[in-house]
Amino acid sequence: MSIKTILYLFAGVFFLTGCKVGEKYKQPNLNTPDSFRSAWTTDEGDSSLSQIEWRNFFNDSNLITLIDSGLSHNYDIRIALKNIEIANRNLRINKLNYLPAVDANIATVNQQYRSKDFYGSASSKWYEQKGKKAPESMAKYQSQYATGLEFSWELDIWGKIGQEGDVLKASWLDTKEAKTAIQTKLIADIATGYFNLLMLDAQIEVAKRNLQLNDSTLRMIKLQFDAGEITALAIQQTESQRLVAASLIPDLEKEITIQENSLRMLVGDMPAAVNRNNTLNDSLINFDQDISLGSPLDIIRNRPDIKQAEYALVAANAQMNVAQIMRYPSISLSGVFGVNAMLAKNWFNIPGALLGGIAGGVTAPVFRNKKLKNQYEVAKIEREKVELDFQRRVMEAVGEVSNTIITVEKQKEQLNLAEERVSNSELAVKNASLLFKSGYATYLEVITAQSNALKSELDLVELKQRQLNACVTLYRSLGGGWR
Repeated sequence: MSIKTILYLFAGVFFLTGCKVGEKYKQPNLNTPDSFRSAWTTDEGDSSLSQIEWRNFFNDSNLITLIDSGLSHNYDIRIALKNIEIANRNLRINKLNYLPAVDANIATVNQQYRSKDFYGSASSKWYEQKGKKAPESMAKYQSQYATGLEFSWELDIWGKIGQEGDVLKASWLDTKEAKTAIQTKLIADIATGYFNLLMLDAQIEVAKRNLQLNDSTLRMIKLQFDAGEITALAIQQTESQRLVAASLIPDLEKEITIQENSLRMLVGDMPAAVNRNNTLNDSLINFDQDISLGSPLDIIRNRPDIKQAEYALVAANAQMNVAQIMRYPSISLSGVFGVNAMLAKNWFNIPGALLGGIAGGVTAPVFRNKKLKNQYEVAKIEREKVELDFQRRVMEAVGEVSNTIITVEKQKEQLNLAEERVSNSELAVKNASLLFKSGYATYLEVITAQSNALKSELDLVELKQRQLNACVTLYRSLGGGWR
């Protein structure tokens, strides 16, 4: 190949480089509403709930310490960081695909021997023509000593390397968002576990307080039994009610230990106790219903799982373009430069042993049983599937936020009613005891009042924990927790 031909080839390559193949990615229409289904404000701005840094969202110092430990030592987080490192390396190496591949042949010694029955042509009579007798076996057939450089270069005239780079970049961004998604879930899981621990603390306190009340009632009933005013049945039923409260305590102690162990393992530690100073009655999170929720469009900007879905669509779009490029001609160059000699003593005899060569080729698929076309059509369908999945996830995210909003709103109403119920049940216990002492109420009324008080207090504690969890879920579903 002459220099002039090579120059013509390069000129044609640079002309074709501008002919990029494929569709540029464009975000599909997601049909998001202007606001969530809620009476809350949804104005966009820096004060929206999702923009609050997680350290400022939680007020409990022990909870913040647990989250810090989890972000540093949780195994899922650490694995995600390794995935980011792998994706980053793959992305960096893709840029080198624009350069030719070069291999160095340090030293090649090729000695070939053949026996008398090898091959069957005129060349096999060489020894006879020289008047010599060929060895019966292992006659030297060929000798070669070579050292040099070889290169190969496929020219990216249709943008194939760029499209593959888009796939790798999307994969890298996906791993980053995967890490962010793990972080937001981890923070929410730690907070939920911690609030559950505080709920168990409150419940065991209620159970112990109710047990003391039952002990007092049992002593009072025994005195009346000794005085002959009531039967042994009253003692038995009161004792049964006392045992109900007493049996809650070991079960709650078990649940506390299990929850502490789960929290410790969640933050990457061995099972151990968890420090806590606050109760469910303290202000544990900075949450105000007057704060802005932002708009549904903010979900796409903030939620890592939605970003992952979009990066998957970007990658599928690039894969479709690569499948299309495979149907086009490809241009490649190759060459070699070095020394080559038949005898070892002439191995580096310059210029006699010099070897050089360059080759260029244009190849195009003609007939592949429609495999390339089918691969492209399948890639198009795969892209459409990923786009549908992206749209579905956005819809589900908006629905999740709307459901959580109504949960927070209605549970707040339930909390007010539960607090009234507790106040009423406490008053009922007090009045039942006074009336029983005065002979105007039966022991069954006292037992019923105490049973209702126990249940109402346990329900109130559980409702407080569920309300905290709902607020954390709303914070996470809006895309908060990764800042």
